[in-house]
Amino acid sequence: MSRPETNFSGPELCAITAREAVRRLRAGEVTPNELLDAALRRMDEVEPAINATVIRCGERARAAIGDLDRHGRSAAGEPGWLAGLAVGIKDLIDVAGLPTTCGSPALVNNVPKESDALVERLEARGAIIAGKMNTPEFGAGGNTFNAVFGMTRNPWNTAMNAGGSSGGSAAALATGEVFLAHGSDLAGSLRTPASFCGVVGFRPSPGRCGGGPADMAFAPEAVDGPMARDIRDTALLLDAMCGFDPRHPISLEAPATPFQSAIRNDPGPIRIAYAEDQNGFAPVEGDIRDVLGSAMKTVERVGAGVTVEAACPELPTLNETYLTLRGVHYGAVADYLPAEARRHFKRTLRENAEFGRNLEVSEIFLAFRNKSRLYEIMRRFLERYDVLALPVTGIAPGPVEIEYPPVVAGVEMGDYVEWLRFSFLATTTGLPSLSMPAGFTAGGLPVGIQLIGPPRGEARLLQVALAVEERLNLPVGPIDPIV
Repeated sequence: MSRPETNFSGPELCAITAREAVRRLRAGEVTPNELLDAALRRMDEVEPAINATVIRCGERARAAIGDLDRHGRSAAGEPGWLAGLAVGIKDLIDVAGLPTTCGSPALVNNVPKESDALVERLEARGAIIAGKMNTPEFGAGGNTFNAVFGMTRNPWNTAMNAGGSSGGSAAALATGEVFLAHGSDLAGSLRTPASFCGVVGFRPSPGRCGGGPADMAFAPEAVDGPMARDIRDTALLLDAMCGFDPRHPISLEAPATPFQSAIRNDPGPIRIAYAEDQNGFAPVEGDIRDVLGSAMKTVERVGAGVTVEAACPELPTLNETYLTLRGVHYGAVADYLPAEARRHFKRTLRENAEFGRNLEVSEIFLAFRNKSRLYEIMRRFLERYDVLALPVTGIAPGPVEIEYPPVVAGVEMGDYVEWLRFSFLATTTGLPSLSMPAGFTAGGLPVGIQLIGPPRGEARLLQVALAVEERLNLPVGPIDPIV
C-alpha cells in the first residue's frame, strides 16, 4: 500500500536527515544550538499529541554544547562523530543529572550522578542529549505506557499505540523531535516500535553497542541499539555507539571498516530468504501478509541483483528456549529490584519475575543447549542466504488503551508476548536484526519487515537493508501527528 498523505509543519531543520545535519554541523552551516532549538520547538509542537519525550534536557544540553569541543575533540575525526546532533535516550539507562525512572513510580526521584558507559561514548562523540524517551515499566511490553508518564501514542494515528518498549524513541523520530534515538531490545523492543511508527530499529549483535543491564552484564539477550529514519542514518548512529568499554564486559571493539563505509560498497548479488509465517512463529493478519508480500515482490522486480526465495529452516524448541532465557533475565533483574519497586509492578511484569523465579534448573540447562543448536541451524542457513526476512509482528498497531492484542488472525493469544514470537529468533541466537519500513495498511498504518543477518554480520545486514530501502523507495518522515 502507498503511504497516506501526510504533512510536516515543524522547523525545516527537523526534517533533514541526521547525516545531512552532521554535514552542516561539520561545515559550520548550522550550530548545535540552532539544532537544539529546532528540536525543542518541535517537542513543544507535537508532545501534547504523542507523549514520547517525557524528560526534556534543554539546560543540560546547553551546557553540553558549551563543552562540545573540550569533550569531543579526540573523536572529531571518527566516523561516528555526531558534531553536536540532538539525540534521544530511552528512559532505561542513566544520563548523569537526569532522572532514570524506568517508568516506575518507585524511581521518580532517581537521579544518577554518572552516565551509562554508552551515553558517555555518545556524548564524547558529539551527541547532545535532547531528551529521555518513554518506555513501559522496566521496559516490559510491546505497548509503551507507565504509571509515571502515561501512554505514548502512534504518530500515524494517535488513537493507536506506538509499540514497545522503545516506543518513545520511535514516535519521537517519526515526528522529528530528534534526529537519532537510542533503543533497547529483548523481545522486539527496538523492532516492534520501529515497525509501528515507520522508522528503523536495529538490534545489533550482543556487545556491539555495549552490554546488558548492569546486574546481568554478561548476558547477551538484552541489547542496546540505534534507531533512525533511514538505513544510512542507522549506520551513522551504530558507528557512534560502537566500541569496547571494560564496564561492559561483552562489548566489542569497533570494526576496522566503519558501517557507514561498508554500506557504500558494492553489495554484489543478494539472496533473501522470506518466511511469511512458516514454522509456527505467530499468526499473521491478512493486511500484514499483503503488504510484506508486495514489498518482497517489488524488491526482487526493481533492478537486478536481488533474489527472494520462500525459505526458512526448521527451528525446534525456539519458543520454549526463548521464554526460558527471558525468564532468567527477569528473574535475575526484575525479581531482585527493591521491594518498593516490585510493589508497583504491573501484572505482566510481576508474572515475568515469577516465571523466572520458578524455573527449574533442568529447564535452564536445556535452554542453553537448545540455544546453541538453534544458532548452528541459523549459521548454516545464512551461509546460503544473506538475510532471513520475516514479519516484525503479525498485526498492525492496536488501540493505545489495550496492552497487547488478545487475538491475532483469529487465534487467541495465550499471554502478552505470544504475538511477539517473530522477535524470538534473533534474540535467542544472538544474530543482528532490524525492522525497516515496508509499506502501509489500507488504514494508513506503517508495516515493517524484519531482516535477520549472519553472525556479527551488521555490515552485510545494512548493505541488504539499504538495497531493500532503495528498491521500495518509500518516503522518509518526519510527519505531523495524525489525530
